[in-house]
Amino acid sequence: MAANWEKVENNQGVLTVEVDASQVDAALDQAFKKVVQKVQVPGFRKGKVPRKMFEARFGVESLYQDALDILLPTAYGQAVQETGIEPVDRPEVDVEQMEQGKSLIFKATVTVKPEVKLGDYKNLTIEPKEFEVTEESLDAELKRMQERHAELVTIEEGVAENGDQAIIDFEGFQDGVAFEGGKAEDYSLELGTGTFIAGFEEQVVGMTLGEEKDITVTFPEEYHSPNLAGKEAVFKVKLNGLKRKNLPALDDEFAKDVSEFDTLEELKADTKKKLEEKAAQEKDQYIREQLVLKAAENAEIDLPAVMVEHELDQMVSEFGQRLQYQGMTLELYYQFSGMDESQLRDQLRAEATSRVRTSLTLEAIGKAENIVANDEDVDAELEKLAAMYGRPADELRKIFSAQDGLVALKRDVQTRKTVDFLVAENKVSA
Repeated sequence: MAANWEKVENNQGVLTVEVDASQVDAALDQAFKKVVQKVQVPGFRKGKVPRKMFEARFGVESLYQDALDILLPTAYGQAVQETGIEPVDRPEVDVEQMEQGKSLIFKATVTVKPEVKLGDYKNLTIEPKEFEVTEESLDAELKRMQERHAELVTIEEGVAENGDQAIIDFEGFQDGVAFEGGKAEDYSLELGTGTFIAGFEEQVVGMTLGEEKDITVTFPEEYHSPNLAGKEAVFKVKLNGLKRKNLPALDDEFAKDVSEFDTLEELKADTKKKLEEKAAQEKDQYIREQLVLKAAENAEIDLPAVMVEHELDQMVSEFGQRLQYQGMTLELYYQFSGMDESQLRDQLRAEATSRVRTSLTLEAIGKAENIVANDEDVDAELEKLAAMYGRPADELRKIFSAQDGLVALKRDVQTRKTVDFLVAENKVSA
């Protein structure tokens, strides 16, 4: 096999590949063995039609597509490896010659990973930021502890308040006609979270148990459904139930219930210590993130749009998983936020672009400084994960190996070592 790479413009080029005629004929043989199992010719059982008779009846050309399916993936992979390019997207393949007894010639238009021209990454200055534990932040943490240990009590009478769990039936109408996706029964809505369309929750606040009410809202102009975008709608709402958090008293008994301490003062002291440890970690993380962002800002990269789109695919998927943990789906999120997927992607695009730029920059710094993750680094990382999850390191290694995860793990360790290098090289005070 012969392969030639020619860069055309920016991050695109053409990979020309020629596969030996002997390999083409071997692929045609494989294709025939597959196809002959499916054809019926009078006088022959399936799979028993002679090759010459098959070709006379259907033509050898009928095997070409199956032979290409066999040849192209392997030939393309070998050509990529031989030329040393790093594709970031599927190639556009144009077959120039495919014929029995002749070599296969095809051209693949490929988008490759861009070159990174590094700027300054050793004399960086970042904006200082305070990471201080105050009395206000300590009180807020204790308040969150109260919230976590609060009892959700069913309210028998009274009106809905912010923070309540309102159990509602609702159905939406636009110009008197019910619209799709606008109806639910016994839906649990935490008031004040902004989950629903702007103005909806505010009008539920103040409703009494059993009350039915028409709530008028206006859908955002950019709402994903054209029939509702910018339109006024009326929701017929019934308040079926209310649940309210009953916060425990912040005293010594509370400390005994939620911790190993006997007094509230001991709990406060421990909480403050943990907040200070967290603040130190956040400060370290801030410095690391800012150094990486500065290094990426100083680098020159002609970023392929497809890399950003792939990162957006990943980010939308991650966002959907987080929603599922909260008991919501992407479809419901789109419905109540007034966005569709394209709008969500637009909202995430700047972060996706930054992620790709920083990843490429760190990779380039790693190469420039000969920073590698060796076997000892990977072993240490596996030991750390084993201690974290309470499983043997050998077992985790088998899991990672089975899922081709060791390469990703090694890449993560190398990235972290590169960021460690940035921290060591830049004497930052923040």
